[in-house]
Amino acid sequence: MDEEFYRMKRLPPYVIAEVNSMRHAARQAGQDIIDLGMGNPDQPPPQHVIDKLCEVAAKPDAHGYSQSKGIPGLRRAQAKYYERRFGVDLDPETEVVVTMGSKEGLGSLATAITAPGDVVLAPNPSYPIHTFGFIIAGATIRAVPTTPDEEYWRSLESAMNYTVPRPSVLVVSYPSNPTSEVVDLAFYERLVAWARENKVWVLSDLAYSELYFDGKPTPSIMQVPGAKDVAVEFTSMSKTYSMAGWRMGFAVGNKQLIAALTRVKSYLDYGAFTPIQAAACAALNGPQDIVESNRQLYHKRRDVMVEAFGRAGWDIPPPPASMFAWAPLPPALKDMGSLEFSKQLLTEAQVAVAPGVGYGEKGEGFVRIAMVENEQRLRQAARNVKRYLSSVIS
Repeated sequence: MDEEFYRMKRLPPYVIAEVNSMRHAARQAGQDIIDLGMGNPDQPPPQHVIDKLCEVAAKPDAHGYSQSKGIPGLRRAQAKYYERRFGVDLDPETEVVVTMGSKEGLGSLATAITAPGDVVLAPNPSYPIHTFGFIIAGATIRAVPTTPDEEYWRSLESAMNYTVPRPSVLVVSYPSNPTSEVVDLAFYERLVAWARENKVWVLSDLAYSELYFDGKPTPSIMQVPGAKDVAVEFTSMSKTYSMAGWRMGFAVGNKQLIAALTRVKSYLDYGAFTPIQAAACAALNGPQDIVESNRQLYHKRRDVMVEAFGRAGWDIPPPPASMFAWAPLPPALKDMGSLEFSKQLLTEAQVAVAPGVGYGEKGEGFVRIAMVENEQRLRQAARNVKRYLSSVIS
């Protein structure tokens, strides 16, 4: 009997988990670890959303199976969000499906549309589900850059001309996790035209749609005429409404892809707990103060982190969006590698970050810093980093 299953052979060790394990052990030992590794919001959802959850959960008939594709009211609420935010018209019945976070949605769609041996174009570095969702489904990944410049388009053309079989899916994610890069609507217009010409499905991950800074709202690929012919887009309530643990997300767009995702999900789950879906409706349809307040919160933290870490001797480019900074290793330590640097930062400075190599080989030389601690803790982290850098750089 084979001692290792087929799909397990296709999954390499999850290097980020190594740092996470060290962080857990350090905390168990009583160390005060400043955790900037995981993108886990430290703020609660709005009170009216929590109240709605409790109200519906108190009903005796609210505890049965829910709807795998999402309750109708929640699908309508997401369609209304797209209408007011992006000016996009969606049919809640055929163009919207509720997912258990965007991560589950991407993984389930990969299962729905991927055959063993298919080639998928995915960014490198990238959030792991963008590649491993398809690897688990049996696909082969061909990497493309994350930086949306002319090299990006050349890499797409090269992939189409020299890959057998021709790629059938392209994953994009802007604002990018982990690099925080952003694109404008002209990028999506060019991408939709490219996808139509090459007969490639586009899966857009827009999980950080509302965490943009400097007054430049992030666009949606769905704003492009004809995007529904070739694309679906995933969004999440995790960061926008501080509901990460609630696991609420959506896929919208192309009816064929939405139908495939809906059908696979019908075999895998009965949907999120109904009171959670009802509370998600309250979040989308109710007061939107939290959206702006969270944007300002992360904007302020970004500025504090960049300034404080800069004074500590570590220059970090200010991210234009998301809750992450993509930080190059300090020049004197660039040969150390992101995993070893992350380990040393944890053990010597009590600061946890995510090694860039965990997001793909092109992430080597960087770490991802999550702005999930308050300003005081960010300044404390900078002081710890300064002490560490002083000890290793002469």
